[in-house]
Amino acid sequence: MVHLLLATRNAHKTREFAQILGAEFEISELSSATSVPEISETGGTFEENAISKAVNVSKDRHLLVVADDSGLEVDSLDGAPGIYSARYAGENASDKENIDKLLSELARPNVPADERHARFRCVIALAREGKLVGTFEGVVEGTIVDLPRGSGGFGYDPIFVPSGFRQTFGELPAETKNKISHRAKALAALREALRAGKIGSVRAN
Repeated sequence: MVHLLLATRNAHKTREFAQILGAEFEISELSSATSVPEISETGGTFEENAISKAVNVSKDRHLLVVADDSGLEVDSLDGAPGIYSARYAGENASDKENIDKLLSELARPNVPADERHARFRCVIALAREGKLVGTFEGVVEGTIVDLPRGSGGFGYDPIFVPSGFRQTFGELPAETKNKISHRAKALAALREALRAGKIGSVRAN
């Protein structure tokens, strides 16, 4: 069994990681690690933020540390909210507040009503003892709907319909989402690299 320390205190994210990676991986996270400070996301890309978190948390640790940064990119908003997805409506904004702001931005007169193409992007960084081991990326394309639908998932899931589906991530069963999501693709690349003993920069589309 491979033990991975997840550099997060987000219970939703930890549950998704565990569900996607499966029983061969033991996942722990930082909820009980009060000595580990919050790592500010000051990078200009998802990759920079993920690497910063993984490398900083892994210092003086022999465990493999995994960190991810992910978010929603809406084409008609020039890629926003992007790396600011979690705090689009302000620091400590709720999921509802972020969704409300996004929908209000899309409702502005200068944004074409039929241009709602978007994608979820996830970059995962793997580090040990303060050194980067590898990065892995996953992307899922889709569209933004007018109103939130479904109570599953978290973040922007209730307003994102992945390509090839009619249901939002908030409506789809967790088993389905965990096969097609951006995080699932990035984690699949990570899992295969660990299984094969190949650690490097991998992109999963």
